[in-house]
Amino acid sequence: MTELKNPDSQAYQRKVRLYGQPDSAQAYEIRDFLNRTVVEFDWIALTCDADCNKELGLPSLSNVRLPVVEFPDGTQLFAPTIREIAQRLGWVTQPKFKEYDLSIYGAGPAGLSAAVYAASEGLRTVLVERHAVGGQAGTSSLIENYMGFPEGISGADLAERARQQAVKFGIELLLLREGIKSEFKHNRIYTDMADGSKMIARANICATGIEYRRLNLPNENQFLKVGLFYGAGASEAPMCGGEHVFIVGGGNSAGQAAMYLSRYAKKVTMLIRGDTLAATLSHYLVSRITNTSNIEVLFHAQVTGLLGDTSLHQIEITNCRDGSAHKIDTRRLFVCIGGAPNTEWAKDTNIIRDKAGYLVTGSDLLKEGRPPECWTQERDPFFLETSVPGSFAAGDVRHGSVKRVASAVGEGAMAVTFVHRYLEETA
Repeated sequence: MTELKNPDSQAYQRKVRLYGQPDSAQAYEIRDFLNRTVVEFDWIALTCDADCNKELGLPSLSNVRLPVVEFPDGTQLFAPTIREIAQRLGWVTQPKFKEYDLSIYGAGPAGLSAAVYAASEGLRTVLVERHAVGGQAGTSSLIENYMGFPEGISGADLAERARQQAVKFGIELLLLREGIKSEFKHNRIYTDMADGSKMIARANICATGIEYRRLNLPNENQFLKVGLFYGAGASEAPMCGGEHVFIVGGGNSAGQAAMYLSRYAKKVTMLIRGDTLAATLSHYLVSRITNTSNIEVLFHAQVTGLLGDTSLHQIEITNCRDGSAHKIDTRRLFVCIGGAPNTEWAKDTNIIRDKAGYLVTGSDLLKEGRPPECWTQERDPFFLETSVPGSFAAGDVRHGSVKRVASAVGEGAMAVTFVHRYLEETA
């Protein structure tokens, strides 16, 4: 996935190089994308005109549109979008068919698992992902409790292996594409894509996962990606040398982020609203965090203020019990506090969601043993099937799911089994 065309070029073995200013939201987005798509790259920070002249041969930072991405063949893109970078890497493609047996939305663990099994079993399948392969799990610096990897594996590496496996079996992957509205008719799902095109499939699996919940502070957007980051910070960790950084959250993703960041930062502080880590964190992580000298945990604590100018300089921390507050200097705050499901596309359909927006499936749809009024089949919904026949859900987006990589992978594979049954009955 990291290779470019033109392997005969003398510069072919070089990494991608990214030039930009340290407190640049655009540069962070590119670093995050390259990291999550397992593209090896060198980050070169430009802090003054001398840096600009030395690295790019240009006289002044004011004369160049940053960030700059330089590819192994020497091609440079100035202030590119993620889509432009992906196009240059050869990852943006057009759908090959007018209609598919199965469309899968979301390339996290559940979607990738479904793609591997569907493609290997001969279904004409398309996998649609609006950003980078891996989903929320792809941002994890290390997953240690996934079977088969005793030394652990990063979320990005695990996702990349799954992508390669799916491609080997013939999956069609459409990156940087997003469905915005769906209609179910004639035993088909018709999805309007954000680019104006339409995707048609006989069945679909929604594996769109969840988005991290926000802090809901007044000036949150001002510091987003310039000191305030959502997720585990795998791409940002190398920038934290000698710093005191903070993490909001007490789940496994926050715990892994703390362990990874502690390798680079001078000090890592976890902010927990509860009074114990054991209630939300796996035992092995609790033990490691407790025994890591540069990690501290503040209980009954929440962030109530963000301060700075063009980037984050301070946060305000409030004690949840007595209301006392104090400000502390930091340039990086990582937020890992769970989230809300990506199911807005379903609001105008017959797909039933729970109060939090998760897709309700299988026996959870039954009331007093009966399916909902919108259900059109004589049989009851299959396990993982939503209230629309042929439309399935897998992974974190599903009501009642277990928020673990292994369970998402299992649901993705299981959903394909029920897709086969549905396709057989509607053939």
